[in-house]
Amino acid sequence: MRSWWTDLTDLVLPAECGGCGRPRAVLCDRCRAALSGRTPRRVRPAPEPSGLPPVHAAAPYADEVRAALLAHKERGALSLARPLGEALAGAVRAGLEAPAARVRPGSRDGTGTATCAPVLLVPVPSARRAVRARGHDPARRIAYAAAGELRRSGVPAAVLAALRQRRPVADQSELGSRQRLANVAGALGVLPGCARLLHRGRVVLVDDLITTGATVAEAARAVRAVQGSPGPETEPAGKGRGASSNSRPAFVYLGETWEGSEQRRTPPSAWSGTDRQPGRTVKEAGGKRVGGAPGVVCAAVVAASPDAFGIHRN
Repeated sequence: MRSWWTDLTDLVLPAECGGCGRPRAVLCDRCRAALSGRTPRRVRPAPEPSGLPPVHAAAPYADEVRAALLAHKERGALSLARPLGEALAGAVRAGLEAPAARVRPGSRDGTGTATCAPVLLVPVPSARRAVRARGHDPARRIAYAAAGELRRSGVPAAVLAALRQRRPVADQSELGSRQRLANVAGALGVLPGCARLLHRGRVVLVDDLITTGATVAEAARAVRAVQGSPGPETEPAGKGRGASSNSRPAFVYLGETWEGSEQRRTPPSAWSGTDRQPGRTVKEAGGKRVGGAPGVVCAAVVAASPDAFGIHRN
């Protein structure tokens, strides 16, 4: 585990650019442009797994972007969390602005999920063994940075670490798309205490990278399984203990990074008053429905396979 002094040193005196290795830069201008300089786009793996929500990505997973993600994930370059979070926030905005996210069936006025509803960033969980080996949870850390960026731009956003691995899964790096689907099928579940919280806003699944889409599709299945009703969560508290990066009840963390010093505990304005009470349904909070229709609104990632950017289907 990296010490707080090492983390602070990286933030104040970065050793090298996470994308190209240029000295004394967290991310140089050229690499920052590769990460966030283009408009986030809808991506679709081929073959596209069943149940995959619309996914937007900030950049193709190649060259400087690939190097930056690996430096953050595998080498503990924690100072990269903020630029990666900014890129993820752009992908989240693109997903929320897409017609499929704005027009939701079953709403009272036909306009879909209320645009004032808070955005819930739900990270795809890492296995506990991977978190121990890396010393941090990369996707969750980037999600906190993205939530902070969204709030700075006026979007009420929070991170809800609602998912856990219910059973161990094999390393997917050498598996094909069908093998990955089988590997993660039924592997994710919602943490105790989070079923009602998932009705509190617009759910956006987030991760650092999408390849085949199998894990994101499984995350969407797990969330949808409990969003059908705001009743008790479906997974007993002790089930699957030890398989996930977080086996405790998860709450809505509003800070830029839970693992850093910039955490905030002030809820977005849309969650003021009775809506903060975990026992209340979305419709009961102030007599108004702020969460919209149940279901995952979309998914967002920092990067996707370059081939996924080139696939467009009606």
